[in-house]
Amino acid sequence: MKRFIIFGVILCMSQVGNAQGCNTSMGGNDGNYQSLAERFSLIEKKNDIFNLYINFSASGRTVDEGDGWHTGFANKELRLEIKGNLTNKLFYRFRHALNKSNVAKSEDNFAKATDMMMVGYNLSDKFTVLAGKITQIWGGFEYDENPMYIYQYSDFLDHMDIYTAGAMLSYKPVPTQEIAIEVANSFNGKLSDEYGDDIIVANGQSYKTIEEAKAPLMYVANWNGSFLDDKLQTRWAYGIQTMARNTYTRKLTLGQRLNLPKFQLYVDYMGAWEDMDHLGIITNDLFGDNIRAGKVSYNTFITKLSYQFAPKWNLLLKGSYETASMKDFQRAKNYRKSYGWVGSLEYFPEPTQDLRLFLAYVGRRVNFSDASGLSNQHLNRIELGLMYRIKCF
Repeated sequence: MKRFIIFGVILCMSQVGNAQGCNTSMGGNDGNYQSLAERFSLIEKKNDIFNLYINFSASGRTVDEGDGWHTGFANKELRLEIKGNLTNKLFYRFRHALNKSNVAKSEDNFAKATDMMMVGYNLSDKFTVLAGKITQIWGGFEYDENPMYIYQYSDFLDHMDIYTAGAMLSYKPVPTQEIAIEVANSFNGKLSDEYGDDIIVANGQSYKTIEEAKAPLMYVANWNGSFLDDKLQTRWAYGIQTMARNTYTRKLTLGQRLNLPKFQLYVDYMGAWEDMDHLGIITNDLFGDNIRAGKVSYNTFITKLSYQFAPKWNLLLKGSYETASMKDFQRAKNYRKSYGWVGSLEYFPEPTQDLRLFLAYVGRRVNFSDASGLSNQHLNRIELGLMYRIKCF
């Protein structure tokens, strides 16, 4: 019988040839889905030591970015994930993107393709500690979703680098409330590897050459709350990130979610105030080689509605509004407003599997001020595809 189980796992692995998931450690409830190993061997899985997943998303799409419609097929997500609870105290999680670079970075010695490689330990019923390459514990519910389920990220999240080496401690005074603190690297590589040598920061009135910090670390405090029998959920966080010597980024993220049996709605706010443009949106719009924008601010509002209007069906509607600005540079003051929207009809054909088929429309428009001298942008995309979190074992 053991040979059949091993064969089933190998068979599933041979087919392969991001937020995160509702808490600060293992990634949330994966649902009562049956693994391929269970189906193949016709036995019930007896423990939670080893869980193997393949996160896969693909679609046929037609896209218009201002130069007419272009049609083709695209494979968006291909991630291998292994996680489990070795004891009632010790657990681990590994997730690796199979379609990204495997070159180790200079600071943490992990490849960008490795989202997470961490080990955690439950010190008690209230305290948990984990370390390794981990997810930065920012708040918000778009941030917390599995990347496979995101049709289009907001500009803010699309430019965040959220997987870095570090450690986290969480405290649950009661089962419905969690407070966590995290210390992690600001970058995967050295400052010069991320941005180049002799980096100049321009704030519109002056220029300065930045120097590498002695301790380029980020510090985040996070609160995850559950109220009214889990019908109201919160994910809030605030953090400071050391970018370079005497150069910092501050972020505030506030997520609120209404969680009803057949209807879910969240509203997120994300703000960043950066001495050096870490997100890079303003830098890419207005500056050039080795020059990064300074004293920048970003504000993002996101809302998403999910409605299970019939068995096996879900209607998803999502919208976002975002601004970017440099208060000391007239050309860049309130120069950018971005609007995003998504509508998707999802069908779940098999209740024992985390598989959804979808038809989606994604739109995005960026309006620039006259002073910026930039041309407005727009995106329209229609997709017909699938998302499948394959539970191999």
